[in-house]
Amino acid sequence: MNSFTIPYTFPYKPDRKYQKKVAYFSMEFAIDQPLKIYSGGLGFLAGSHMRSAYELNQHLVGIGILWKYGYYDQVRRGDKSMDVLFQEKLYSFLVDTGITFDIIINNHPVKVKAYYLPPEVFNSAPMFLLTTDLPENDYLAQTISHRLYDSNEATRIAQYVLLGQGGARLLENIGWTPDIYHLNEAHALSCAFYLYDKFNQDPKEVKKRLVFTTHTPEKAGNEEHDFSLLYKMGFFNGLSEKEARKYSQTNGGLFSHSLVALRMAKRANAVSKKHGEVSREMWKENKKICPIIHITNSQNRNYWADKPLYEFMEEGNTEAMRMRKKELKERLFEVVADQAGKLFDPEVLTIVWARRFAAYKRADLIIENDERFRRIITNQDRPVQIIWAGKPFPQDYGAVGVFNNLVHFNKQFKNSTILVGYELLLSHICKMGADVWLNNPRVPREASGTSGMTAAMNGSLNLSTQDGWMLEFGEHGKNSFLIPLADANQPIHEQDVEDRENMLDLLENEIIPMYYDQPEKWSGMVSQSMKDVLAYFESSRMADEYYEKMFKK
Repeated sequence: MNSFTIPYTFPYKPDRKYQKKVAYFSMEFAIDQPLKIYSGGLGFLAGSHMRSAYELNQHLVGIGILWKYGYYDQVRRGDKSMDVLFQEKLYSFLVDTGITFDIIINNHPVKVKAYYLPPEVFNSAPMFLLTTDLPENDYLAQTISHRLYDSNEATRIAQYVLLGQGGARLLENIGWTPDIYHLNEAHALSCAFYLYDKFNQDPKEVKKRLVFTTHTPEKAGNEEHDFSLLYKMGFFNGLSEKEARKYSQTNGGLFSHSLVALRMAKRANAVSKKHGEVSREMWKENKKICPIIHITNSQNRNYWADKPLYEFMEEGNTEAMRMRKKELKERLFEVVADQAGKLFDPEVLTIVWARRFAAYKRADLIIENDERFRRIITNQDRPVQIIWAGKPFPQDYGAVGVFNNLVHFNKQFKNSTILVGYELLLSHICKMGADVWLNNPRVPREASGTSGMTAAMNGSLNLSTQDGWMLEFGEHGKNSFLIPLADANQPIHEQDVEDRENMLDLLENEIIPMYYDQPEKWSGMVSQSMKDVLAYFESSRMADEYYEKMFKK
């Protein structure tokens, strides 16, 4: 590849509609399987955004971190339970820009290098990825860009400084001045303190350039850190403690990243209509925060959708659709055979639960009524196959425990299993192979939940609780199966029981009978789901909305 030149020249002509220059900061991007710099939904969303920005010729650049070991490689121990492997990643397709510069972290200069991902490699917006894994740095400084979401608090804060301040410094170095700095989650918030200094400590100048996307109502996703530790680590870009507290309006010991982002940005967005309502309620007691609108997440058709399946659907060729789906299921079942030694049947109804393992997503909800689950999984007349997949955070021992319990639980059945290595490729294969995409988070804790969108793009029907994007998409019996809402006034345990029994009722009384006894009705629902998901949940709509609603004056 050609060497990088300064100043930076945007690599394609932006569309007239999207002339405004935008820098999109994100801790993770799921662009394509070979580039392992993501963990889950936030990265999947950012990856689709970058692809649609490219397809629309938007004047947008992605800023991320080149994680040496990625998130982690999910592998197995001898008893088939999961293990965590940190393996060095090498990328021949990235361009070494030759650009290096220093940032100050923990009162020490840290050398940063920038790599470039050209748009033509994966059909994405141009991207710059930062690393501190350089021989000029000491070992601690090198580790800043080693592991995505490092479990050490100080290291994670250093990562936020690298993304925010390092990304802003890079843009200056290459001579590309954004009109808008878009924070995809609050990880890059230190960028705002850099801009505050850049624009002569005028908060109005920062505010008119800064927008913020919040992705979750979960406490773990709205981080708080000790103010003194942030100050020590250089998060505030050299401001005095008094100045940093005044600008961020932080008086106590804890610094809320999301709250401060809401104060500093000119506008913010939630990622579904329901999440917008939840977010506004969540933050309403706080003064001087920006307006919170919603832009519903979506996913990129060109990357995710099975093209032959859509061609047959548009032709109205139901039989060809059925045969194509059978081929797609066989791809998934090759992975099942390889990992689990189980031979699945493409004629059998296949249910897949696959996403990040977190407590509120309730991966094991379906097995908690052991008697009913066994009745479903052992039925010989109307057989069912079930597959789980997904990565827990390595230090979330509860989630790891759920994963491993499912490993051992599934050993007793020939038609259920759990897979490791849930990354873009396996995610795509799971969605191609699923007949039913099971999504049962505890309402209202799912901000969006985009996996069901890409499942629908591959002829899978969603079976879901009524949360996130599903409230804008789902029509029970037409394009999906919706689990009735549990009584929110009940204790959490009783809500879980109600959701579980309603889900099992749907499976036993509606979904399984329809698949085997009413194949034409099933095919009609699949076609309707495939049409409806593209009507609003394709990421070109989302990328356009960001320009119209977030990046405007």
